[in-house]
Amino acid sequence: MTDPQVALSMLALFIGLVFLGFPIAFTLMALGIFFGYFAYFDAGRMWRGFDRLDETASWWESTSLWIEGFYNNRIFDLFINQTYTVMSNEVLTAVPLFLFMGYIVERANIVDRLFSTLNIAAKNVPGSMGVAALVTCALFATATGIVGAVVTLMGLLALPAMLKARYEPSFASGIICAGGTLGILIPPSIMLIVYAAASGVSIVRLYAAALLPGLLLVGLYLTYVIGRAILQPSVAPRPTEEEVPSVKLGTLLWMLFTSFFPLAVLILSVLGSILFGLATPTEAAAIGALGGMVLAVAYRAMSFQRLRESVYLTVRTTAMVCWLFVGSYTFSSVFSYLGGEHLISEFVSGLDLTPLQFLLLAQLIIFLLGWPLEWSEIIIIFVPIFLPLLPMFDVDPLFFGILVALNLQTSFLTPPMAMSAYYLKGIAPPEVKLTQIFKGIMPFLAMVFLSMAIVYIFPQIVYHLPGVFYGN
Repeated sequence: MTDPQVALSMLALFIGLVFLGFPIAFTLMALGIFFGYFAYFDAGRMWRGFDRLDETASWWESTSLWIEGFYNNRIFDLFINQTYTVMSNEVLTAVPLFLFMGYIVERANIVDRLFSTLNIAAKNVPGSMGVAALVTCALFATATGIVGAVVTLMGLLALPAMLKARYEPSFASGIICAGGTLGILIPPSIMLIVYAAASGVSIVRLYAAALLPGLLLVGLYLTYVIGRAILQPSVAPRPTEEEVPSVKLGTLLWMLFTSFFPLAVLILSVLGSILFGLATPTEAAAIGALGGMVLAVAYRAMSFQRLRESVYLTVRTTAMVCWLFVGSYTFSSVFSYLGGEHLISEFVSGLDLTPLQFLLLAQLIIFLLGWPLEWSEIIIIFVPIFLPLLPMFDVDPLFFGILVALNLQTSFLTPPMAMSAYYLKGIAPPEVKLTQIFKGIMPFLAMVFLSMAIVYIFPQIVYHLPGVFYGN
């Protein structure tokens, strides 16, 4: 077998092992080291030192030299260097800090106050409870970036309230599932940090570029919710006075001041300090983590048990991301050394695709990968395969990253592997069926595809804010 054929066998074996359920990070490392040993094998280097042996050499001396020769392979140097490179990456330093902020905010008892306040504030809007749930999801998802936590918590809080208000179960379920996934797109998004580390694109430009597409998607969701409530009032009846009481303006302003504004100020201060160049993403993440702790103390929700849980979950998730990077970097280095990257590049160039056809093909592949894989695995493992092809089709990595971020919303919303639906089903009342949840998320899935089309047709949605803040 030629080296490129070995590289393709390496990729095929990895995909097969993933579908068999092997841990992805350790599978990448194991395959990278195994095939890397073959790629970098140097017989002379391995047997170097054995000429020092003679007939009087002991068994221990021979064994020691053999072990030394076995490990005298450049793949081990590469693995150590890649591990050090990942662990010292300044961009990834922001990941644990943003995660910690999210886990602290999740445990600060903010969401129930926020949903109740927005529910009262939007009482006269068609589909008011759905609008309140969607805005709460968007804010909470932005603050945490943890899809499972947002969908689960909002499912426990908002879904029973909407069902009690006679909302159609599929409609209510779709709102929570779609709103809970927004955190991986709207800054400060952990997914964008990971993409920046994988692609080398500036994280501050990515944050600026993702803001308008994120707001566009939220706007499409809200338009659908309000429009359907107007055209089909039976799916979202207007709340009664018992379900949502009326309050005086002063009381409403105080409720907003104590629930909506603290979380909004935290998010805007973190994001604003990054966009206006007042702090690096890591520094802003540290301020956000401190702000999350202050909010938890202010809401009297801080305890040693909650702090310990937040630290534990932060460390566990960060370790997963970092070891995925280590495995991916090792795997991709060996894959490229064997000629796999060049072979893929030649194959794609031989297809004679236009830039639009290439983008459609790439997004289709990422869409399909979203069924069996998490967003972190797609960004760290498979997106780097497309990055060397972007100059060939004159595609900006910044623009490509925003399309990928929009596309990854679908990985949580596409049946039969829609993870947000399973998160919700796990805590929903027994009468809410999984098929109803699937039915409810399909219109929101259509909104995601519509937003991708709008962004492609009007690319200034992506480029406007980076141009305003940082120039072209």
